[in-house]
Amino acid sequence: MTNKRKQSLSMGGQYFILILGALGVILPLCWMIITSLKSMQDITLSKGLDLFPTGPTLQNYITIWSDYPLLTYIKNSLVAVGGSTIFAVVCAALCGYGLSRYEFKGKQFFLSFLLVTQMFPAVMKIIPYYKILINIHLNNTAFGLMIVYSSFSIPFCTWMMYGYFRSIPNTLDEAARIDGCTAFGTFLRVVLPLTIPGLVATTIYAFLQNWNEYMFASVLISDDAKKTVTFAISTMSDSYRIQWNYLMCTSIIASVPTMLIFIFLQRQLIAGMTAGAVKE
Repeated sequence: MTNKRKQSLSMGGQYFILILGALGVILPLCWMIITSLKSMQDITLSKGLDLFPTGPTLQNYITIWSDYPLLTYIKNSLVAVGGSTIFAVVCAALCGYGLSRYEFKGKQFFLSFLLVTQMFPAVMKIIPYYKILINIHLNNTAFGLMIVYSSFSIPFCTWMMYGYFRSIPNTLDEAARIDGCTAFGTFLRVVLPLTIPGLVATTIYAFLQNWNEYMFASVLISDDAKKTVTFAISTMSDSYRIQWNYLMCTSIIASVPTMLIFIFLQRQLIAGMTAGAVKE
C-alpha cells in the first residue's frame, strides 16, 4: 500500500470520526427543535422516532411567553451571570497579571491550590454555600448567587489570564516604568490592552459556565420571581405530566445566548485558552 493511499485512508478515518462527533452534537439540538414544533397530542401519540411533526406549529412559543414569566427568568439569569462574569474577569485579570510578573513565596502553591479547588464535586459545596449565605443574609438573592458563581469562575479564569500575560514580554513593563508609569498604570494602560483576546476568552468561559448552572440556583433561590431560566425549565414538569413541547421551547430560547456567543467569538475563545501554551 502506497504512502499516498495510507494518508487518504487516514484522512478518511479522521473525517468519519469528526462526522460522527458532529452528528452526536447536532442530532439532540435538531430533536429539541422538532419537539418544540409539535403539539402535546402529537408527542403522546407518536410511535417511534418521528423526524418531522405532522402539524408543525409555533403556538408553543407563543404560549410559554404568555403563560410563563420567561422574560423575568431571563433577566434574573442575566443579572446573576453578568454580574458574576464581570467580577470574575476583573479579579482574574488582576491576579493573573500579578502572578505572571512578580515572584513571591508560595506562588507555586497558590497556583496549584487554584487548580485543586476545581477538582472537588460541586455537590460537596452546596451545604457550606447555603449556610454561609444564610449567615450573611444573602440567601435567595441575586447578589448571593453572583458571589457563588464568581467563586466558580475565578480560579480557572485566573489560570487563563496567567497564561496569556506570560506570553507578553516583561520588557514592555520595564519600558513603561522607565517612562514614569506606576505599576497599576503599566497594567491598565500598557499590558491590559494587549490582552483583549484573553479577556474575551475568559469572559466567554465564565459566562457559559454560569449561564448553564442549575444545581446551585435550584437550592439557593426559592422565590419564584427570582428564579434563573435554567431552574425555571425544571418547573415546567410536575408529578402528573411533563410538557415536553414547552420544555424544548424554553431550552432552545435559553440556549440562544450561549450559541450566539460561541458562534461569533469562538476564535477569540480558542486563542485565549491556548495562549501561553507554547513557551518561546
